[in-house]
Amino acid sequence: MTDSTHHSGGDVPSYVDWEFAKQAGARLVQAGPTVSVAQAREAVEEIRRLAAEAQGPVAETSRLHAPGTAPAPMVVDRPTWIAANADSMSALMDPVFATLMGKRDRAPSALASAVGGKVTGGEAGVLLAFLAGKVLGQYDLAPGGTPRLLLIAPNMVQVGQDLRVDETDFRRWVCMHEETHRVQFTAVPWLREHLIAEARALAGDMAPDQESVQERLQQLVTRLPDAFSGEGGGLMDLFATPELREKVARLTAVMSLLEGHADVIMDEVGPEVIPTVEEIRRKFNRRRQGTGTVDRLLRRLLGLEAKMRQYKDGAVFVRAVVDEVGWDGLNAVWTGPETLPEPREIADPRSWVARVHG
Repeated sequence: MTDSTHHSGGDVPSYVDWEFAKQAGARLVQAGPTVSVAQAREAVEEIRRLAAEAQGPVAETSRLHAPGTAPAPMVVDRPTWIAANADSMSALMDPVFATLMGKRDRAPSALASAVGGKVTGGEAGVLLAFLAGKVLGQYDLAPGGTPRLLLIAPNMVQVGQDLRVDETDFRRWVCMHEETHRVQFTAVPWLREHLIAEARALAGDMAPDQESVQERLQQLVTRLPDAFSGEGGGLMDLFATPELREKVARLTAVMSLLEGHADVIMDEVGPEVIPTVEEIRRKFNRRRQGTGTVDRLLRRLLGLEAKMRQYKDGAVFVRAVVDEVGWDGLNAVWTGPETLPEPREIADPRSWVARVHG
């Protein structure tokens, strides 16, 4: 990796010191559940085994197959997840930052860049530390690198204990969801680059230029209560223009599809493979609502409440389409960007069926 205060070209200062973000995140992240070394090793080995076992049921249920060349899932701890995401965020965002800084009338001094990079790196580290205690698994798109599925062992152990469910069934259930994401991005070759390009374009559009910074700050002050309401997409949503909201809605529709599809698959595998699936789903849905006041507040500010709705809305879409045209009919959604659901179609699955299947 190149120096975190520079882009890959080494000639443009970065907005974020990503190495400092990793260090800050690793220091701030909460410790995992209290288990012995032997118990931790057993959990990692079981999760790795269950992830491998999930491949067959997910492929059979989804009618999608990951190529044999797709990397196997990695079982990681919280600091490793933080480091991987800092690297991915750097690869995703640094080109955007380079473009923005190229538009400035005057480049910042080396000292200002170093100080600013540390500040934003610290902020990124705080965010990553918070999320590292929440995420059970993630398909890391790894722009410019090797994408692969990450399974966060301490979180899977912790949540399984907290829910008081059969821990092996819970871990297998989570592996079904995350394996579905691995299949989505490996069986559908164009999807990864499409999402990376869309995310970069959106990030560039949402970043304020020098002329609009004051206006955006005024928007933040006057509309901050909206972020606390949980009705929107968090702090980022406060800065969006109507045009940007439309772009956000389109990307949100795709994310709703991906999350809802994975949620349906993990449940459709059924009690033959996961005997306690109904109990796990019931208890897990309650947990998704957030456990405490501070947790709910942070979820709202970060837009995680909106993400929770993606699971529900996307699952309703997937089930409705499958009822209408079957799994093979649903899989027409993966044909290309033009067959992905539009925002209105997530709430009206029949309109997607009519558009795609005639």
